Amino acid sequence: MNAGKADTAGPLLLGVRHHGPGSARAVRAVLEEARPDVVLIEGPPEADALLPLAAEEDMRPPVALLAHAVDEPGRSAFWPLAGFSPEWVALRWALEHRVPARFIDLPATHTLAWEDDEAPGPGAGDEDVRVDPLGALAEAAGYDDAERWWEDVVEHRGTGEGDATASFTALEEAMTVLREEYGNGGHRRDLVREAHMRLRIREAWRQSEDGVAVVCGAWHVPALRRKTAVAADRALLKGLPKVKTDMTWVPWTHHRLSRTSGYGAGIDSPGWYGHLFDAPDRPVERWLTRVAGLLRAEDRIVSSAHVIEAVRLAETLAVLRGRPLPGLSETTDAVRAVMCEGSDVPLALVRDRLVVGDVLGEVPATAPAVPLQRDLTRIQRRLRLRPEAGERELELDLRKETDAERGRLLHRLRLLGIGWGEPVAVRGGTGTFRETWRLRWEPELSVRVAEAGVWGTTVLAAATAKAEADAVGARGLAEVTGLAEHCLLAALPEALPTVMRILTDRAALDTDVGHLAQALPALVRSLRYGDVRGTGTAALAEVAAGLAERIFVGLPPACAALDADAADEMRRHVDAVHGAVGLLGDAPAPGHGKLRSRWQSVLRTLSARDTVPGVIRGRSVRLLLDDGELARDEAARLMGLVLSPGTPPADAAAWIEGFVGGGSGGGLLLVHDERLLGLVDTWLTDVPAEAFTDVLPLLRRTFSAYEPGVRRILGELVRRGPGARGSAATAVSGTPGFAPDPDTARADAVLPVLRLLLGPDGDDGDDGGARDGRPAGVTA
Repeated sequence: MNAGKADTAGPLLLGVRHHGPGSARAVRAVLEEARPDVVLIEGPPEADALLPLAAEEDMRPPVALLAHAVDEPGRSAFWPLAGFSPEWVALRWALEHRVPARFIDLPATHTLAWEDDEAPGPGAGDEDVRVDPLGALAEAAGYDDAERWWEDVVEHRGTGEGDATASFTALEEAMTVLREEYGNGGHRRDLVREAHMRLRIREAWRQSEDGVAVVCGAWHVPALRRKTAVAADRALLKGLPKVKTDMTWVPWTHHRLSRTSGYGAGIDSPGWYGHLFDAPDRPVERWLTRVAGLLRAEDRIVSSAHVIEAVRLAETLAVLRGRPLPGLSETTDAVRAVMCEGSDVPLALVRDRLVVGDVLGEVPATAPAVPLQRDLTRIQRRLRLRPEAGERELELDLRKETDAERGRLLHRLRLLGIGWGEPVAVRGGTGTFRETWRLRWEPELSVRVAEAGVWGTTVLAAATAKAEADAVGARGLAEVTGLAEHCLLAALPEALPTVMRILTDRAALDTDVGHLAQALPALVRSLRYGDVRGTGTAALAEVAAGLAERIFVGLPPACAALDADAADEMRRHVDAVHGAVGLLGDAPAPGHGKLRSRWQSVLRTLSARDTVPGVIRGRSVRLLLDDGELARDEAARLMGLVLSPGTPPADAAAWIEGFVGGGSGGGLLLVHDERLLGLVDTWLTDVPAEAFTDVLPLLRRTFSAYEPGVRRILGELVRRGPGARGSAATAVSGTPGFAPDPDTARADAVLPVLRLLLGPDGDDGDDGGARDGRPAGVTA
């Protein structure tokens, strides 16, 4: 029989700081010395059956216990554990020494059922106490930073000389004074939790022979030490609400540990704490060496001399600040001054990668999980798409079967509300056979998976059921068309008939042209996915054509008598419909020939009606001009009519905005067609002074959208004046900016510059590589 029970008046209460490496080292030292035959840990008792999984090789912290209500998976709570958490160290010690380990906190069945304003919440504890215990102790010791005080008195002091329990005794005395002063800190739930823990401790103590060790938050130790009647504790627990719960292990991340949530309190620097726990010796030197390695990997010049100097500076700062060892603040200051040359930019990288870290834990495949989670895990392994804590981009070529399946999986998860991946637009990326995703796995996604489990036992079945339900409950037509697009992207053929039926019904009943115009682009985009993803889109094409025809009929009346804001919104609808018709191509319109020709007829109607706002008329003319359906002379004639003195200046300015504004490349049009620029210039010059201030904001908005280079060229053309703009070319050809033949004299003037840029070609004699008067590599 070991020391334990015979030499103590009660259980061994080890008050710790959650996620504290100093507490973890001290807990391990005390357990090695005391050798209790039972280890009790603050945590949900429902997890006792899951404790053996912590001994398996493929269980790697940080991990968390996840409890969720069976009938309401969104109601959940986490109890995270890192490798340096005292609770994890105690659990691993018990498993390694074949000592029973049990959780003794309030059961999750009560925690999840309690009302939100009174609920213990996820791992309720020190973060919810109004008086921060560590903050109060730090302030009493003359510190303005609780983290720095804790590092000085615990993390940098070892486990004590000769008495492993010394730090726990001192911390218990301090917490006893705080509890005498502040009571339970203002939270009734602590009284209930502590009553349950006392009952579990009494039960274990009666059955123990070699003593009981209890690992809990230091704040609770005085209450657990206090003698209370069993009847009083049971009375506190009587009548608590209950809810049926499931519990499992899930991966966690250091990023999540850095937030003030979860089990105990969040910590600012989980990566730094993990280093303090794992480093066998010389933690400062080892840390700064890791920092140097990270910065070198990012192509910064950091040598071993930098590391030596940073260590010296950190130690000097610790002496000046009266600290036993350099802490995170000293090492950070040293890194900033020595390795980062005073810049906070690389220092932010150090904080993200090392101080916090992007470690993602792992749990065994044998851990309990909802069927949907098991199917998702199986698919992830088959597609070699492992969850990772760090953010990364994934480029997919949908012509490859594996990439196509990955894309379908990510789209299905998004449909289920599981935001593992977010599609991103890549500059220069075109075509429907490529996708780029930004992936980041957050622990909360495990809850989303559990919630989505109500829709089905597999990802495909759940996504199909969710799509059908969303279609039935959709409020607007655009929402249904977007859902149809998602069904094609996610390859949900069984959901598509339901979505299409609802889409057809909604489209037939909706008479708002704006709603129809919003719905058409997503519908037409969906048609592009058929060839790549192997999904039939015939029914979709028929609905899109019918929707387009209804827009053609209703758009001209809908554009009449609109105010400025409504006209601008309708102009955006016209742009969207124009793009959609362009994607539809020469698809037949229901009973009216080709869609493209029907749409061009609508644009002509809009451009000619005086009741249509100027911004829409101008945009209609511009779209016809870009499609080659309107000659430049005709466009100039229409502009001249609008800019005539008889047109109100505000209407003329709106027409100009529609014609050359809105990011449509109108600036380049004015640069290359000086006749149109001359019309605008002349009109603007003739605008009456009393009306100029009214049209100026509209014109500024139009021209400020141009690229700086375009604005500069336009300014130069206006400065030169109408007499100089393209005068030579205009006189000969009659077309502003163009001459009948190339001007060889002007072209030859650039040859010396080209020779300097391209360099001489020594194989072609003394002419510097020129052939026929041109530099090497320059052809006619």
